[in-house]
Amino acid sequence: MISRTDALQHIAALPALEEIERVPLQAGVGRTLASAVMARHTHPPKDMSAMDGYAARFEDCALGAKLSVIGEAPAGHPYAGSVGRGQCVRLFTGSVVPDGADHVVIQEDVDRQDDEITIRDAQGAAPHIRAAGIDFRSGDELIPEGTKLTARQLSICAAGNHAELDVRRAPRIALLANGDELRPPGTKLEPGQIIASNEYSLTALIEAWGGSVINLGIAPDDPKEIQARIEGAEQADVFVPVGGASVGDHDHMKSVFSELGFSSIFSKVAVRPGKPTWMSQNAERLVLGLPGNPASALVCAHLFLKPLIARLLGGTDLHTTVPASLLAPLSANGRRESFLRGRLDYSEGGERVVMPASNQDSSLLSPFVTSNVLIHRPIDAPAREVGDMVECVLLD
Repeated sequence: MISRTDALQHIAALPALEEIERVPLQAGVGRTLASAVMARHTHPPKDMSAMDGYAARFEDCALGAKLSVIGEAPAGHPYAGSVGRGQCVRLFTGSVVPDGADHVVIQEDVDRQDDEITIRDAQGAAPHIRAAGIDFRSGDELIPEGTKLTARQLSICAAGNHAELDVRRAPRIALLANGDELRPPGTKLEPGQIIASNEYSLTALIEAWGGSVINLGIAPDDPKEIQARIEGAEQADVFVPVGGASVGDHDHMKSVFSELGFSSIFSKVAVRPGKPTWMSQNAERLVLGLPGNPASALVCAHLFLKPLIARLLGGTDLHTTVPASLLAPLSANGRRESFLRGRLDYSEGGERVVMPASNQDSSLLSPFVTSNVLIHRPIDAPAREVGDMVECVLLD
């Protein structure tokens, strides 16, 4: 049995997937950049008006000054000439500021009569102009390599004139549930049967973390059937079997992978819940085995599968942790790191507070309904009282 830290070090030492895909910009959310996004032009490309008004020379804009309107430049239709002494050009927000002008008088500050305006409010130093390149210039790095793209970053990619992006291929994660007792949702259960529930949350998490799911379904406790499911997933980068990893007469998962040429990296991890978590590999593929208990599987997916996917995408995953004040006491911890489900909130004074779930049984899914953090309890951590500070791992 190894520590969580050692298990994560094994994961961090794995090579990233090398394959790169080019995808349309709109398909970029959740993908990891294989190369930096560089600006292909300057933005804005020219000095642009920030307001509706009139482009003029600042020195001509004294209170009461009269200026001749020599033209108009709607956005997208620049004025071809230049602005001279005593002249102005009608502009709109987003219009290119014509040559010769260094100031935009907003339309609320003038009175217009035919082709002449009168400045009726004193002009401040603000020119109401967005300078060329104020956002970025051609050749600037807009987003660094290795960034996992979010919706808010697509606009700057588009502004940088990218219709497509080079991204790392999503790791293909083969999910395999195991157990004679498991049945899919919607099934009329016979005595001794239960619903296989892990697949749905795990699939959603894997996709949110940047992976692509291959669903191998539910394999019974039959080594030949398990082997057939594995051999049918030739495209998988990582197998994630759920269950079948203990030492009972009907737990065949590890032995089947061993017979298929996978070598053990670790067989148990000193965490609670999740001690049966294990990892193996062959020359091309990995196995990350998760415990069969539903809560254990979800906790260990956050602790180990999330950083594994991040590593295959060329990065690292540092779980976001925050301190919070306990709303209920915690007993002393034992010889394994513990991760307790809890609800993080804020007090009326704005302080982070956390309420541990009342029942931490690893077979229970109901505490996850309201939990949004895992309360980290180090090895041999002492008992904690209400008001004591604890470290909380934010859940996705």
